[in-house]
Formats: sequence, C-alpha cells, structure tokens
Amino acid sequence: MTRSPKSAAGVSRPGFAWAAPAAVFFLLFAIAPLVVVAALSFTSWDGITEPHFNGLDNWIALIHDPVMSQSVWTTLLLTTLGVLTQTPVSLLLGVWAAGHQRNRAVLSAVYFVPLLLSATAVSVVWRAVLDPNFGVPSQLVRLFGDGNLLGTRGGALAVLTFVGVWQFTPLHALIYQGGARAIPQVLYQAAAVDGAGTVRQFFHITLPQLRNTVITSMVLMVVGGLTTFDTVLILTQGGPGTDTTVSAFYMYQKAFKAYDFGAASAIALVLVVVATLISLAVVRFSGYDRMRGTSEGL
Repeated sequence: MTRSPKSAAGVSRPGFAWAAPAAVFFLLFAIAPLVVVAALSFTSWDGITEPHFNGLDNWIALIHDPVMSQSVWTTLLLTTLGVLTQTPVSLLLGVWAAGHQRNRAVLSAVYFVPLLLSATAVSVVWRAVLDPNFGVPSQLVRLFGDGNLLGTRGGALAVLTFVGVWQFTPLHALIYQGGARAIPQVLYQAAAVDGAGTVRQFFHITLPQLRNTVITSMVLMVVGGLTTFDTVLILTQGGPGTDTTVSAFYMYQKAFKAYDFGAASAIALVLVVVATLISLAVVRFSGYDRMRGTSEGL
C-alpha cells in the first residue's frame, strides 16, 4: 500500500485518490467542453449541419470586428464599476452584520433577500420599476428627465451597475461577515484598552485581517462581471445600439441569432482567456497565492 505523504508536523496528508472524483468531474465538465469549444472556433457551423473546418477565418473576422472590440471594453468597464461599487458597500455591510447590534439578525435577513432571487427575476423586476412610461422615473420627472434611463449609454451603464450592486452585494457581504466573525476579539479588546475608537479599529484591525477575504471577493466579482449576460439580455438588449453589448451577450447573438457557432466559440474562448488572466493577475499581485492559514501543513 502506498503511504500517504507526511507534513513537517508528522501528520499524514490525504492521498491523490481522495481528489480523483473531483478531478474526473472537472475533466468531464470543464476541460472537455473547453477543448470542444476550442475546436469549434476553427470551424464554420450553424448548429444543425456538420461543422466545416475554416482555419483562422473566425479569429481573423473577430480581430477586425468593431463590435467585438467594443464589447470587450464594455465588459471590462462594467466589471471595474462593479468591483469599485460592490466592494466598499459589501465590506461595510458584512462587518456591520458580524456585530451584535439590536435587530441585526432581522435586518440582515431582509437585506439578503436579493441573494435568493435569480438574475432573471431581478432583471425583470427592475425593468418594470425603471419603465419610462409606468415606472418610478415617470413619476420623478425632475430627477430623471424624460425617464428613459436606458436610452443613453451613461444611463444604461449606470442602471446595469446599480442592479449588479443590488443583487450581488448581499453575497459578498455574507463573505465579509464570515471573515469578520473569524477575527479574534482579543485584538479589539486590546485596541480599546489603548484608546482606539471604532474607526481606528476598523482601519487598523478589521481591514488588515480581511485582506485575503477582500481578494477572494474581488476575484469572484471579476469572474462574475466578465460573464454578465442575463441582466444585459433583459434590461438593455445590448443597447442603445451596441453601447452595452458585453462579450457574453455578443456571443449569444452570434450563436443563437446569427447561427454562427464557430464565431461564438471563438468569443467564448476569448472570455475564458481574459477571465483567467485577470484572475491570475489579481492573485499574483495581491499576494493571495502566498496566503497561509492556521492549518498549514496538514
């Protein structure tokens, strides 16, 4: 029998067999589909007839496609806006929810309701709320003008950012809540003895202790932002014009409207590469890959 490797502390580590089910699952449902998509990106296929190899035609067309270039920049812009808006809000809410305030549990439960809803349901609700004829903007003309918030690039981007904050902040707040509750209370007690107030404790204890939690949350935000689709599909349809056409939505248009699954596969591969590179960059430059836990070596 092959013995399990031991750590420096003499504790046996699980053998590779324990990881085999997860590895097989990952190969079947992640690596294999990715290989198929990569192969289809070099073909001409309408989704019905047999695919035909066309070399680099899809990639050349993609490079010279202005809509594709615009969609990449729009995707990166929405992702950046999402990170910049969701991070501070979710951080503050998560730290607050980790406390012992009166009615904290009830208020936290109410705020986490959007986390239980699907992106489709959320988009449909906000589409109705922001309707220029019957929604809130039509009743607040002085604030919203003609009420057509989705009729301009700036307004549409602002709406998509706001809906993203409303829907996904509870998830990240939950992550921060768990991280904040794991901070040893003795640190706060010592700081209080030294005369540090709530604000100083937050910046000198809470934030440094939540550093790895912040990085984890940001990676999830980046991946989620780069794959945004259903919100754009329901709220803006990529408009006005192509101003909010993100790469995932453009991939959908190529595949299920133009029936060009070869080009759609190329776009999907670009998304995978961009998301992977950005995630690796965040992990590398943030030092997350050197994170150490209390159970290291087990």
